[in-house]
Amino acid sequence: MATVYRETTAPGALSAVVRCLWEDTGQAPKRIVPDGCVDLVECGDEVFVAGPDTTAWTWETPPGVRARGVRFTPGRAGGVLGLGADELRDQRVSLADLWGKEGESLADRVLSGAASLTDVVAERRAGRADREVSALIARLDSGVPRVSAALARFPTGERQLRRRFTFAVGYGPATYLRVSRFQRAIALASSVPDLASLAFSAGYADQAHLSRDCREFAGVKASEFFRARK
Repeated sequence: MATVYRETTAPGALSAVVRCLWEDTGQAPKRIVPDGCVDLVECGDEVFVAGPDTTAWTWETPPGVRARGVRFTPGRAGGVLGLGADELRDQRVSLADLWGKEGESLADRVLSGAASLTDVVAERRAGRADREVSALIARLDSGVPRVSAALARFPTGERQLRRRFTFAVGYGPATYLRVSRFQRAIALASSVPDLASLAFSAGYADQAHLSRDCREFAGVKASEFFRARK
């Protein structure tokens, strides 16, 4: 069965908080791997929050159902959801469970078409980004080889910054660095001929480290996972 998945840019007012909007009308099972993000999802008769993940899970859109989602920029979901991303790690939580009667009412509005997921985000958005956490995310995404290099020269103490990072992102800098590097390998996979070259291009020390992360994050061998992306 065909998989029809597409991403679009978030509205300008939400661009700092939302990485992208997505829509899925395909029925083929999909392996969802960690990306450091939290998603607000509408699917069937549910509106729920997903992630951030530390391992793969399988997503299959029911027949005749269109799934939609808002993918938050790493570190920015908490300002909308009202709790730390670490409390949502590897979880799928309905809006009713998250926000009680308000969440149930918002979910009903979304499912009836009276409101969109972006409306929910716009209504709930609060606070500014933690600048140091955002700067640390940018450093980790830039391809630094070690967390220690990314943590250098911040005015805040390392322990406190790590704690704030985990609260905002959902897991610590070391895990995020591995997730970011694995996502970089996924992005490069279609244009790199072999796993050794892919590991080097994505910033891994060697192919063995890429294979280890693939087993942990995707649940399959690297040869199998990346062959499907050629």
